Amino acid sequence: MKQRSPYWQLIPYIRPQIPTITKALACTIVFVGVWPLLAWLAGLISTAVGEGNVTRSAQVAAITALVFLLQKIAQYGQDLLMAKVALAVAYQVRTAVYGHLQTLSIDYFETTRTGDLSYRLTEDIDRVGEVVNNIFHQFIPSVLQLFAVFAYVIYLNWQLTLALLIVAPLIAFLISWFGEKVQTLSRRSQNRISDLSSLLTEVFSGMRLVQAFAAEDYTLNKFCTEAEHNRKARYAAERLKAIQFPIVGFLEALAVLLLFLLGGWQIAAGNLTTSEFISYGAGVLMLIDPISITTSNYNEFKQGEASVARVFELMTIEPRVQNEPNAIELPVIQGKVTYHHVSFAYPQSQQSVLEDINLTIKPGEMLALVGASGAGKTSLVNLLPRFYDPQQGEILIDGINIRHVTLNSLRRQIGIVPQDTLLFSGTIAENIAFGQPEMGLEAITNAAKVANADQFISQLSQGYFTDVGERGVNLSGGQRQRIAIARAVLLDPKILILDEATSALDSESEALVQEALDRLLKDRTVLIIAHRLTTVRNADRILVLEQGKIIEMGTHEQLLNQASRYAQFHGQQ
Repeated sequence: MKQRSPYWQLIPYIRPQIPTITKALACTIVFVGVWPLLAWLAGLISTAVGEGNVTRSAQVAAITALVFLLQKIAQYGQDLLMAKVALAVAYQVRTAVYGHLQTLSIDYFETTRTGDLSYRLTEDIDRVGEVVNNIFHQFIPSVLQLFAVFAYVIYLNWQLTLALLIVAPLIAFLISWFGEKVQTLSRRSQNRISDLSSLLTEVFSGMRLVQAFAAEDYTLNKFCTEAEHNRKARYAAERLKAIQFPIVGFLEALAVLLLFLLGGWQIAAGNLTTSEFISYGAGVLMLIDPISITTSNYNEFKQGEASVARVFELMTIEPRVQNEPNAIELPVIQGKVTYHHVSFAYPQSQQSVLEDINLTIKPGEMLALVGASGAGKTSLVNLLPRFYDPQQGEILIDGINIRHVTLNSLRRQIGIVPQDTLLFSGTIAENIAFGQPEMGLEAITNAAKVANADQFISQLSQGYFTDVGERGVNLSGGQRQRIAIARAVLLDPKILILDEATSALDSESEALVQEALDRLLKDRTVLIIAHRLTTVRNADRILVLEQGKIIEMGTHEQLLNQASRYAQFHGQQ
């Protein structure tokens, strides 16, 4: 059974553009309807010229010029309106796909190449827009022109037209066959370009590491290999198209030669006048261009199918973590957190990361998580904002199961200050107010003061409107960390997650960041992932994890007195 074309998935995005498409098609009908008229006028002007009637020739030429002008005006309207439709469809598809991607769970982005996603959202969707434009801008007008002109030449002499149809089925077959082959090769080529794009994203984001390990030749070789795969895939598609056009063009030339031979026979038989033959010939010439355009567009449509399929493939991916059908808004919380028999394993692994965790954190309590790498510290806190869902057990905030509330209302009340601060391209003010564009400059400035960031920001040439550069490259690690703290201050969450926010800083920056953190932690429930034990001495409780299980819990002094695992960590540091 033949698979349904992926173009059907574009219908919901094309439907809102029907009023504009209708106007464009009205222009198209005028544009197409002129062609038979022009063929008829060609016969008239040839007769007038043959008779030496200058006045008649001038009159017909003037009428022909006006008809041409009308056609070009209609063509302008058609082209402009369809460009509008194509861009609107591409915009709607792009925003829909991007919006859907943002609903997908963290695990999807941890296992997917960002270069491939970027390519699908840019190049593939641009190709989809081009195909939509060509369908209405070129393909439909060409098909209508074929029908209109073909009907006219049949009217002039059906015997001659019937003889020319011998070549048409062969041309149609070749167009279809070449189109299927081009689609297959195009899909392969686009996958290769995605591989190349992914490699570039990885290398450019890790250029410091590449140069630190003198790995330029290694990455160059990888790039050359991927570029060669891409070249071969593209060349295979271009070679096929290069074969197609001469073959189809040769058949068209044969059709023209056949026209002259049979036309002479029909004139000799008295079935066709010289003026009608010239008009007929003009009509046949008007068929060649739309046949060529239809052939070219058919190949582009088959190439576009690969892009449409790749784009809408993303829309079929379901998020692992999503709102329940009757999810409620999480009310303003006090900050009590409860883990009740929670067990968790990552989707791509069968091995448990957390096993039967039972834990209650009081409102305003500071809990530090300690353990070796891989013990489950990060996994435990990642379950709280529902970056993942546990396979067993439940997590409650103020007695409400977090699965029963909307993700947005949950995450709005949980602040996160990561160890590796990520800033987005834009100004400092935009980064502090990230996700809260309604916040004014005064609120942003107050948050920066709490985070010990206002002083260094004020010294910058453009202050809060200074561009941070890609990933905050224009700022130091301590400055980026204080902006992250200001971001959390502005959110004003009741629950705060800290991933050892000072571990990678120099002593001066650490002191400033720690002072800012001390202000931020007041009256909040805090979970700290601790890598250096000196930062957790003041925690209300310290929880020690090992192989996904809680093995110790208590204050700094209590755990030291137990002379157990925490004491070993303390001694090692």
